Amino acid sequence: MAHFDGKRFFNPSPEGTHRVAPRDVWRMLRGRSRSREAWPDRVPVSPSVPPPVERGELAVTYIGHASFLFQTDAGAVLTDPVFSMRASPVSFLGPRRVRPPGVALNDLPRVELVLLSHNHYDHCDASSLRELIRRFQPRFVTPLGNGRLLRSFGAREVIELDWWGRAQVAGFDVTVTPAQHFSSRTPFDRNRALWGGFLIAAAGHRVYFAGDSGYGPHFREIRARLAPIDLGLIPIGAYDPRWFMRPIHVDPEEAVQVHIDVGASQSLAMHHGVFRLTSEPIDEPARRLATAVADRGLASDSFIAPEPGERVTVDRKDSPGSLEEGAP
Repeated sequence: MAHFDGKRFFNPSPEGTHRVAPRDVWRMLRGRSRSREAWPDRVPVSPSVPPPVERGELAVTYIGHASFLFQTDAGAVLTDPVFSMRASPVSFLGPRRVRPPGVALNDLPRVELVLLSHNHYDHCDASSLRELIRRFQPRFVTPLGNGRLLRSFGAREVIELDWWGRAQVAGFDVTVTPAQHFSSRTPFDRNRALWGGFLIAAAGHRVYFAGDSGYGPHFREIRARLAPIDLGLIPIGAYDPRWFMRPIHVDPEEAVQVHIDVGASQSLAMHHGVFRLTSEPIDEPARRLATAVADRGLASDSFIAPEPGERVTVDRKDSPGSLEEGAP
């Protein structure tokens, strides 16, 4: 395995090396506390109650951060579900949610499958996962090494896959894709579990969920192996300061290049404007995304930043999706 040394996983690309010294973390956190623009305490969101989908239709609703709801007539899927107020191991410390979920947990349809990209707290929230397991007992697909954690939350059926591994679950064809990132939930388990993204195929449509990643050659390889991609879900936030974040998080301009590299017909932005993880202002990622799309000569609706609660429906494989506002 080209990204596992027998004890820990690693990024095979030299650009993916992310060595973290305590002084670097302290320097980054100090920069965040002194950043030029404070985040608001709360940004209002009109939550959506997702309606059923028609036969052959794919609907993707943005819940917030990296959480999306996929609906087809085969069932519903969640990516990296986080409904808690903090992205943290405790409820009283850590990054606090600014935008509430675009779909309340109580308003979810029955969830058949959960896709977990990696074990960071802003993607793998224990209380959200325990509640989903209590309600639905969904099946899980995740990269290698995350199964033990999910089973500790009560999950019964967990499929762990290496990069490019593929499984057919609950009417969905899922492939785990490479990402350039890292994993940890404590100071002692760094890179003991793998990280990644997903290519989800269902109802004749193909969606790429990038997870967390720095920019690298793996995006072009994803296109070469898994094209065509109808819809991309690509992170645009948590990129500042670049000296610290570049190996593990793309910035908005790199995100547009990812959209081009993977050949997505349309893309939605994620991983911004919900939890303050880094030092950029809350609305800067979306502004820079719009500018980068225009600078590359792309259609303005080819890569957009939806609000939580908005959804895309894809009616035909050869047609880009249409964005709808979530209904209160």
